[in-house]
Amino acid sequence: MILIGDSGSTKTDWSIVSEGKAVGRIQTSGINPFHQERTEIDRTLRVEVLPALGEQAGGIAQIYFYGAGCVPAKVPILREILTEVLPHARVVEVASDMLGAARALCGRSEGIACILGTGSNSCLYDGQEIVSNVSPLGYILGDEGSGAVLGKLFVGSLLKGQLPDELCEEFLREYALTPADIVEQVYRKPLPNRFLASFSPFIARHMDVPAVRSLVRGSFDDFLVRNAMRYHRTDLPIHFVGSVAWHYRELLTQVLGERGLKIGTITPSPMEGLIQYHSDNV
Repeated sequence: MILIGDSGSTKTDWSIVSEGKAVGRIQTSGINPFHQERTEIDRTLRVEVLPALGEQAGGIAQIYFYGAGCVPAKVPILREILTEVLPHARVVEVASDMLGAARALCGRSEGIACILGTGSNSCLYDGQEIVSNVSPLGYILGDEGSGAVLGKLFVGSLLKGQLPDELCEEFLREYALTPADIVEQVYRKPLPNRFLASFSPFIARHMDVPAVRSLVRGSFDDFLVRNAMRYHRTDLPIHFVGSVAWHYRELLTQVLGERGLKIGTITPSPMEGLIQYHSDNV
C-alpha cells in the first residue's frame, strides 16, 4: 500500500492507496518541519497517524509526503522520522507542496502549476521536476491572487472608504469587527495572513459588486503577470490548485482567456491527482 500526505501548517490530509484507489483517508494536525521541532512531528505521527492507520500500518510499502516547509535542509529530518515511525516502508519521499501540486496537476507532462490558497506560488514543471520557480515572497511583498492578499486588498479598500457603505456595514456586522479590531489583528496579532484570508468567502459572495470584482480581477491579473507569465512559456497550459482558485474559477478562467493563456486544470485539492500519479508510477 501507498501512503500519501499533503500538509499545510494547520492540517495534513492523508490517503491510503491500494491498487490505484484510496482505501482510507485521514486528517491530522499540520506537519511543517520548517516551524516544528522533531519531537512535535514525531508525536503527531505516533499519536494521530499510527492509531488511525491501525493494522494497515504494517502494509505501508511507500510513503510520499508533500508539505509546506519541506525545504531541502529539512527534508532528511522528516524522511528519517517517517522511516522510524513506519519502518515497513521501503520508499519514503518528502518534497515541497509545490512539487506535489505540479505532479497532481500535470502528471508527467510539461506545464505551469500554480497554488492559489491562503498563499500563492507557481512553477515551471518539465514532467518530472520543477525547473523554475518565481519566489512567491509572502503576502506582504507578493502572494498575488491569494486569499491573504484578497483579504488585505478588501479590508484596505473598506477602511479607506472605497467600497459601498452597505457592504462595509454588512461585513463588519457579519465578522463582529470594528475598524480598530482589524488594525489590531493585522499589525499586533499572530498569523495576520490567515486572518485576512478568512474573509475570502465573504468576498466570493459579493462578486456582483463592481468594486469587489475589480479588486479580485486585478489581483488575479497581477498573479499571472508577476508569476505565471514570467516563465515565458505561453505554449504550455496553466493549472491551478487551491481553495481560492476553485471558488473563483469562473473569473480566474476569464482573466486567463483575456491574456490569451492556455487554461489547464483547476481543482481544490492535489490529493486525487497525487493518487493517480503515484498509482501510475508503481
